[in-house]
Amino acid sequence: MAAHGGSKKVIYAALAGNLAIALTKFAAAFFTGSSAMLSEGVHSLVDTGNGGLLLYGMHRAARPPDHAHPLGHGRELYFWSFIVALLVFALGAGVSFYEGVIHIMAPEPVANVKVNYIVLGLAFLFEGGSWWVALKEFRKQKGRLGWFEAVRLSKDPSVYTVLFEDSAALLGLIVAFAGILAAEVLEMPELDGAASIGIGLILGATAIFLARESKGLLLGEPASPEVQEKVLAIAQQDPAVQRANGILSVHIGPEEIVAGLSIEFEDHLTAPEIEACVERIEARLKKEMPEIARLFVKPQTTGAWERRRKIVEAASRDQPDRAG
Repeated sequence: MAAHGGSKKVIYAALAGNLAIALTKFAAAFFTGSSAMLSEGVHSLVDTGNGGLLLYGMHRAARPPDHAHPLGHGRELYFWSFIVALLVFALGAGVSFYEGVIHIMAPEPVANVKVNYIVLGLAFLFEGGSWWVALKEFRKQKGRLGWFEAVRLSKDPSVYTVLFEDSAALLGLIVAFAGILAAEVLEMPELDGAASIGIGLILGATAIFLARESKGLLLGEPASPEVQEKVLAIAQQDPAVQRANGILSVHIGPEEIVAGLSIEFEDHLTAPEIEACVERIEARLKKEMPEIARLFVKPQTTGAWERRRKIVEAASRDQPDRAG
């Protein structure tokens, strides 16, 4: 799975950078007493743990189907991506907001402020490197789609999760720098705490966005229109098929799709001939579209399919999608 190979490269780069940055920030926070720097340290530590959780989710998702999970374990990645979003909110945003409030209520001047500037500069450099790796991989995956459209349609949360976390980290570093500088220049240590609150708000917004995307994937999202059209075209080309009516599909992993085909077979076919047709379609899909992990075929008239499709479309108009 090439996409997973690229995803792991992005996560490994983020893990290495975030762990080094977290230790450096905590050391700087200890020596200077900066609230914003402590918040940044917590942020980087949370990002490090999140990278580990994404790798764990990818490992669990790669397990083959078993008796208890006949469709496989692909959604494990979506589950752990949702947990990552919760951790960003609960730990990253929560601790940052708490630290900010404490330092505004009981402000203390930041000592050895130059240490903070050096650490923030190094962190920005390292974080920027991790962000660039994630950005290149995401640009490769998104193709000609717009940025937010690509995220909305993506079925692999690992890359865009790292990209958004790194983007939030870079914004947080800018806010931390501005807060520490303003606290020093204006001699208002409360501004250091205000910067910590600002970092918390950035992390909270990032977490909500990631949780919203992961929720849609957990509930189940269909394959892209291009994939569905290709499956229907392959089925339609079989001589035993009068018409491939439509397809119901759901992603159980970034590259694992369960598909249900509605097919109207030629009227003169016997049961063995229909079975042979289904086997031909399955064999061709396995060769040309390996992402179709499971295929189910329902013999159905075109009229019955159209009636069912209209019912589903009417219901879907009343339900918001992942973007809405």
